[in-house]
Amino acid sequence: MDASARRSELRQQLLAQRRALSPPQRMAAAQGLRRSLEQLPEFHTDQRVAGYWASDGELPLNLAIPPLAERGQQFLLPLVGDHRELRFAPWQAGDPVSPNRYGIPEPVAPEQWFAPFQLDLVLVPLLGFDRRGHRIGYGGGYYDQSFAFLKDQARPTEPLLVGIAYAFQQLEAIDAEPWDVPLDFVATDRELIDCHADGAAA
Repeated sequence: MDASARRSELRQQLLAQRRALSPPQRMAAAQGLRRSLEQLPEFHTDQRVAGYWASDGELPLNLAIPPLAERGQQFLLPLVGDHRELRFAPWQAGDPVSPNRYGIPEPVAPEQWFAPFQLDLVLVPLLGFDRRGHRIGYGGGYYDQSFAFLKDQARPTEPLLVGIAYAFQQLEAIDAEPWDVPLDFVATDRELIDCHADGAAA
């Protein structure tokens, strides 16, 4: 089996496992995720924090978003653009959303939006990860394309890329593709993983 077929098979396995979670399991995971994110100093201070609208079993951010507004930080959701690039628009609970081409809700006619390089912290959805910061996404390449500029910079820097995942989505090792942009941290329902730490590759 070649690498592409292997990734495709892994995606299906991880997706099925994620979809099988019950609502109480998701809520417990959301509580654990918030505790993990609270360990990250930037989560408390960065002004522009981008996330995602949880769909298809993704770990929900519903408990992580309210503290940002209470601290005066801005939460943003991705807007799917052409050429596999993302923009990010401010969003608060109650703001209107509309499904994009993939059926994922995004802000309607935002008055302003920001390019990836204008963000401070990005909570990145994924299907699989390893402790070195490599991720398996959904195959569209939107995040790798949008944050490709980080490959030429010393990491960590801004924006800080934090993968969001259930602990069971961890894999022993992921073979990175040339276009992959690694994560700085991974926040799961059980722990915060520093992908730059000396032991991250262990």
